[in-house]
Amino acid sequence: MALTGRAALLAALGSLPVGILEPSWTGMLAVNGALGVACAVDYALAAPVRTLRLARTGDTSVRLGEPADVHLTVANPGARTLRARIRDAWPPSSWPADTEPGASRHDLVVPAGERRRLTTRLRPTRRGDRHADRVTIRSFGPLGLLSRQGTHTVPWTVRVLPPFTSRKHLPSRLARLRELDGRTSLLTRGEGTEFDSLRDYLPGDDTRSIDWRATARGQKVAVRTWRPERDRHILICLDTGRTSAGRVGDAPRLDSAMDAALLLTALATRAGDRVDLLAHDRRPRAQVQGRSAADTLPAFVNAMATLEPELVETDSRSLVSTILRTAPRRSLVVLLTSLDAAPVEEGLLPVLPRLTRRHTVLLASVADPHIAEMARSRGTLDAVYDAAAATRSQSERRRTADHLTRLGVHVLDATPETLAPALADTYLALKASGRL
Repeated sequence: MALTGRAALLAALGSLPVGILEPSWTGMLAVNGALGVACAVDYALAAPVRTLRLARTGDTSVRLGEPADVHLTVANPGARTLRARIRDAWPPSSWPADTEPGASRHDLVVPAGERRRLTTRLRPTRRGDRHADRVTIRSFGPLGLLSRQGTHTVPWTVRVLPPFTSRKHLPSRLARLRELDGRTSLLTRGEGTEFDSLRDYLPGDDTRSIDWRATARGQKVAVRTWRPERDRHILICLDTGRTSAGRVGDAPRLDSAMDAALLLTALATRAGDRVDLLAHDRRPRAQVQGRSAADTLPAFVNAMATLEPELVETDSRSLVSTILRTAPRRSLVVLLTSLDAAPVEEGLLPVLPRLTRRHTVLLASVADPHIAEMARSRGTLDAVYDAAAATRSQSERRRTADHLTRLGVHVLDATPETLAPALADTYLALKASGRL
């Protein structure tokens, strides 16, 4: 069997006369000379790096928590075989912290005039755009003694989308929507209802729903039924100011607000309503308007992917002005923001009447379940102190919620796990009562 690489070199050195290998100046010079020649030949036979042609294909978007495969094609146009170790560098957040260091490193052999494809599997841990960094290639000779090294820039971007974990609640809410919009009609007309059909009067029906003209034409008393009106406008506003950066569990409040917004959007578009998006702190950060029902949810997901909390105080006056320009006619405005007393009382309350005069306003906030746990703690002095602080925090949130309710705002305060379904239920309740 023929020997290759370092084994062949060691065999060649082992075949030298014993006198040459003795520890003398002559022997050392002979060995060093043979080793130098071997290194020079090995380096000369290593395939050049600069002439390689690289191209990318693969996934361009992925939901947070799911894997994305990015393929790198290496073409070797030279006359020497490429024996290489390749590092396909990406930002650290492209993998979980416990991922093995070799996830971005690949060993590759490409014969002369051929091409090979390698795959880097990403598992991003944060939303946003992940841009490929440099591709570093170390090309070895047949003996593996010396190598050539160079870098190539091969651009590629993978957009990491919100995970939409609340999607599991959509089927049950759609079933309630179908029951509301078709099987169950309303006997009294509300602000958000439209005429559905006539039917015979039954004992217990509201006499205000009797259609006297239809009754006069027929032989039985007829009543009008109404159904929730379609094509209503909903504006979802994400507060991306400093309060949205607070972490509840493993994620910022903004991520929980996004998840709730996506479930509401999926439900409302199925109900035939028009949904727009506004992300704002001191200025608008993202805006989606006028999309068709089929395009609304993908557009929202794409716009939310790059949103990050800004460590600035939200300008409530600018936010309300932007809402009034975006929604000139009566709409349901869903504010996903903080219910903390200071930002609400100092920023939102002074300008809120401008909003409630024209629109139905629903404020949804992410509550920290750890506060409720602290409020129940007992047994030690520290636990009692924690309970007192948590109780005071809960009292301030309830007081702020009551103040908003007196101003005509529908308030929802729920934990990250329950916020999305609770917001969907509130939307269905408003639709069922004819207030939307």
